[in-house]
Amino acid sequence: MKIIDCHAHLVQYIAGTGSGGELRSIGGGMARYANGQTVRMIPEQFGTEGVSPEQLLEVMDANGVVKAVLLQGNFYGFQNHYTWDAVLKYPDRFIGAASYDPYSLEYEGIRRHLFEELGFKIEKFEVSSGSGLMAVHPDFRIDSERMDEAFSYAESRGHVMVVDIGKCKSKSWQVLGLRKEILRHPGMKFVLCHLLGPGGRQEEELKTALDQLALPNVWFDLSSVVHNCRDVQDPWNRAAEYVRLARDLAGAHKLMFGTDAPSALKEAQYSDYVRWMLEMDGLSCGEKEQIMYKNADLVYTGQ
Repeated sequence: MKIIDCHAHLVQYIAGTGSGGELRSIGGGMARYANGQTVRMIPEQFGTEGVSPEQLLEVMDANGVVKAVLLQGNFYGFQNHYTWDAVLKYPDRFIGAASYDPYSLEYEGIRRHLFEELGFKIEKFEVSSGSGLMAVHPDFRIDSERMDEAFSYAESRGHVMVVDIGKCKSKSWQVLGLRKEILRHPGMKFVLCHLLGPGGRQEEELKTALDQLALPNVWFDLSSVVHNCRDVQDPWNRAAEYVRLARDLAGAHKLMFGTDAPSALKEAQYSDYVRWMLEMDGLSCGEKEQIMYKNADLVYTGQ
C-alpha cells in the first residue's frame, strides 16, 4: 500500500517562538524557552540539532512512505526557505507548505515572496496558544478581520489551507469561529490538524467539534492523535477509537495519515505509527488505502 505522510517537518535549526518566548537549541536535541522551560525538540535517533531532507527521506524509505507534506509552525520556527529548497531538490518526494504571521507589519511583502515568487500552493496557520499565533497574539481570534483577509487571499489563489487550532478546550480551540471562516470560503480546501487535538478523555468534545466542522471542503489529519491521548492508560487504542469515530462522523474519505515527525518520534518509532494505522481494527482495506494515500493525493496534488 502506498503511503503519504501528510504532516511532517524539516528543521534547519531550532528558532521557535511560543508563549514562553524564544526557543533556542541548548544541545543534544534539547531547547530552552526564554522563561527557562526546556523541551526535547529532536529525537536522539537523528543525532543532530535539526532534521535534514535526507534524514527524513531515510525514515520514509524504511517505512514505505512515498511522499511527505512538509508543514510549518512556530514550535521549530518557520523553515520556509529550507522547505522550498527541499521541494526543489526532491520534487517527487516532498510537497511544501509555507507559513507567515498575518499580523506582521509587512505581511503583504512576505506573502508575495512566499506564494507569488517562490510559488508555494499550501498555507499553514498554527494558531495554538502554546506555540502558534495565539502564543504571541493573546487576543487572537480566528474569525477576525485580519484572518478573514488571509483566508480570502489564499482562496483567491487556489491554495490549500492547513490549520492547527491547538489542543481541545484551549483558548485557541475556536471551533465556531473556524466553522464561520470555512463557510465563508467554500471554494478552498481546509485541512485541520491532529483531528482537532482531543485528549484521551474528550470524546464528547470531539464529537461536538466534528459535528460543526465535518463540512464538504474540510479534511482532518491524524498526526499526533496518539500523543494527545497520553493522559489515558492506552493512548494507541484510545486514538484508534477517535479515528473510527471520525470515520463514522466525517467519512474515511476525509481522514489523512500523518506522523508529526520529528517530534512524534520522541515517544515511538516512525514504524509504530505506520503499523498502528495499517493494523487498526474496524477499518476496511479500502478505508485504510484512502487514509494512508488516496485522500492526501487528492487534496495536495489534485489526483
